[in-house]
Amino acid sequence: MKSYNTEGIRNVGIAGHGDTGKTQLVSSLLFTAGMTPRLGKVADGSTTTDWDEEEIARKISINTGLAYAEWQAAGQPEKTKINLLDTPGYSTFINETKSSLIAADAALIVVDAAAGVQVVTERVWDYATEYDQPRAFVLNWMDRDLASFERALGSLENVFGRGVVPVQLPIGAERGFRGVVDLIGMKALIYAPDGDGKATIGEIPAALAERAKTAHEALVEMVAEGDDALMQEFFDEGTLPVHDLKKGLREAVLGKRILPVLLSSALHNIGSDAILNFLVEIFPSPAFRGKAAGHKAADHKGETVERKIAASEPVSLFVFKTVADPFAGRITYFKVMSGVLKNDATLNNFNRDLQERLQHIQVMQGKTAAPVSELYAGDLGAVAKLRETTTGDTLGDKSAPIFYPPARIPEPSITFAVEPKTRADEDRIGVAIHRILEEDLALRFARDPQTKEFLLSGAGQQHIEVVVAKLRKRYHVEMTLKPPKVPYRETIRAKADAEGKHKKQTGGHGQFGLCRIKMEPLPRGKGVEFVDDVFGGAIPKNWIPSVEKGVRDAAERGFLAGFPVVDFRVSLYDGKYHDVDSSDMAFKIAGSLAFKEAMRQARPALLEPIMHVEVSAPEQYSGDLMGHLSGRRGKINGSETRAGSVVVKAQVPFSEMLSYANELISMTQGRGSYSMEFSHYDFVPAEIAEKVIAAHKPHHAEEETGKVATV
Repeated sequence: MKSYNTEGIRNVGIAGHGDTGKTQLVSSLLFTAGMTPRLGKVADGSTTTDWDEEEIARKISINTGLAYAEWQAAGQPEKTKINLLDTPGYSTFINETKSSLIAADAALIVVDAAAGVQVVTERVWDYATEYDQPRAFVLNWMDRDLASFERALGSLENVFGRGVVPVQLPIGAERGFRGVVDLIGMKALIYAPDGDGKATIGEIPAALAERAKTAHEALVEMVAEGDDALMQEFFDEGTLPVHDLKKGLREAVLGKRILPVLLSSALHNIGSDAILNFLVEIFPSPAFRGKAAGHKAADHKGETVERKIAASEPVSLFVFKTVADPFAGRITYFKVMSGVLKNDATLNNFNRDLQERLQHIQVMQGKTAAPVSELYAGDLGAVAKLRETTTGDTLGDKSAPIFYPPARIPEPSITFAVEPKTRADEDRIGVAIHRILEEDLALRFARDPQTKEFLLSGAGQQHIEVVVAKLRKRYHVEMTLKPPKVPYRETIRAKADAEGKHKKQTGGHGQFGLCRIKMEPLPRGKGVEFVDDVFGGAIPKNWIPSVEKGVRDAAERGFLAGFPVVDFRVSLYDGKYHDVDSSDMAFKIAGSLAFKEAMRQARPALLEPIMHVEVSAPEQYSGDLMGHLSGRRGKINGSETRAGSVVVKAQVPFSEMLSYANELISMTQGRGSYSMEFSHYDFVPAEIAEKVIAAHKPHHAEEETGKVATV
């Protein structure tokens, strides 16, 4: 495999809502560029980037697939390497999209020509904005029934503004779609359906000539707007030469003033060569960013460090993805941020302060690896069997340390209890889950110390089901899923002043500890604060941490129904001790008793997680959606209409969303979609809190016994 210099590389994130044809588009681009011998199709499981057996079975992208195309655009002296990151589009797996787009330098957002802008379209737009990436749109499925260029373009303009500008017009509509008018070169590009993706270039059909002329002038005017020299040329000549137009368009796209719109039928390979030309000629190389920013410290605080994205700099890599292969082991995907990575190099992992040897560096074409001797700054690569390196780590030359910031991934929104079916499954679960966690940043796994249950947390029920299927198929671990449990919390509404006294006399040394605390509520999200206000040695300093541990342990066990108590401050201000009988354990128990007594006084209350929910469906369901969410104790924050669809935004208790996915499908005949993420905790209404407490109280030990709650 040839090594490409930084200017000869394009890193493009292919993103968009689910079912917009991202994977099929990548398959068409690869086939057109001659990278694959046939046009792979999602329907028959033959695409390059959806190679996981779960993806093939479900016919959706679950993980980001990495592939590359080598393409020489007209007038270019040599081929350019285009790295394509095929990202998931369903909201359940959108965290994978966010963590992968950090490796891209530009985003190609795929939009269904029939549906227009959808919920995840805006989500991936926000990610591209966060990563400061130029972007363009592809209206896909132009050959399908109900596909409408005008309606889809209007949808984009309504949401993303006047910077949305078509650089192509369709030739034919719906099933008659057979090509595009190139508004830059003012030529017609006609394609043979299911052909090689390369157009026959001809004159613009007479029926489209006037419309194309108007659209071309609008494009030229938008390009010239941001450049005084081009604007003067435009006034003088009435148009711009193709070379100047391309140059001006590229600068406008890199400046994020213009958002070009291209057209495609990915399934029938229409428009593929024009898209490849666009990626090479208009989208930036990694050098466009100039410098990569990092920090001197692993916590990403304090002094920043900048590293030029160039081969002349010390080598550094950022790990953006990990795949746990049951045969090849851990495969680490990385971006070369600076310098040149040579095969068999030994680099320092700055996050873990150890050295890693990168044997057999390679580039990935789906699941197929191609060896490469070196990779230049900006390129993407992979290596197998690194010892300790995981996603988010930075590796590099030991003499030039830097820490690149990882993607910020939201915390999981749903938790299931999982139960191994057999003792053998329980023995294998640790290793298997550890490997899955390495490749999935949105997943959490823990064992509840109180209930001894295994808890698996993820972005949604489908996410958890996919993980359980992977455990079964890859690692032969059988798991049973139990219904998700709502992560309630407890808190206080008032102040309290309490004493905890532990005194026990036995045959030898006794046990004695007494502490006095003040408790007060804190704002939501502040957690637990412990303040040492003891003066005069009422409690020796070495036993104060024991009081704190007693308080924190009791708070974790809960008071009302066994849920952790949060958002309060405890101030330890007085106490007594005995020279002989006092001990760490005595003061720990005293702290626990003081906490329980304070809780009785402080008006304890139950908190529930509130989710920020966005629901998208055809406009005729608007009233039903709002009524349904309101009936689930939701607070409607507003709604907006986008090209025939309505998006309802609301805040809804998590307990009311557990069965929402199936009900939404039923309510909208499968045409609705939703996404949700954690917003905040709020008080549970009294009548509902009573039911929750009653349901959990039998499992929660009476507070006088001090036993652990089993939630």
